[in-house]
Amino acid sequence: MKLDSELQLQILEKVGIYSNRFSISEPQVLLTSKAVLDAPKHMTEGRRTSAYKYYGVSYLQHNMIFINVRKIPDEKTLENTIVHELIHMRFPYLAHGKKFNKLVRQGLKGKTFKPYQKRVKAQAI
Repeated sequence: MKLDSELQLQILEKVGIYSNRFSISEPQVLLTSKAVLDAPKHMTEGRRTSAYKYYGVSYLQHNMIFINVRKIPDEKTLENTIVHELIHMRFPYLAHGKKFNKLVRQGLKGKTFKPYQKRVKAQAI
């Protein structure tokens, strides 16, 4: 796909909608390989120079995602990639697999997720 201002606005809108549905804060969105390379090194460490190979990358520690618009062939793949990366943000402990793919499918169908809450062990006093 070719990145223009209309597509950029469409992507940011979708990220906002899905972030809201998934009860996460809206991440910073990078849309070009150049933007990844221009970001501070500590923020993109680990997937800095290889990001261009993927449809998308999540940088969990910095609440940032990369959507590789130039590599994405169509709108369906674009939406799937956005949801995929945001599911990584919502469920950071979950690796790729059946459960992860199920959550992506549910997200694409409009499911909303309650905010993530860490479980705290009860202490006896």
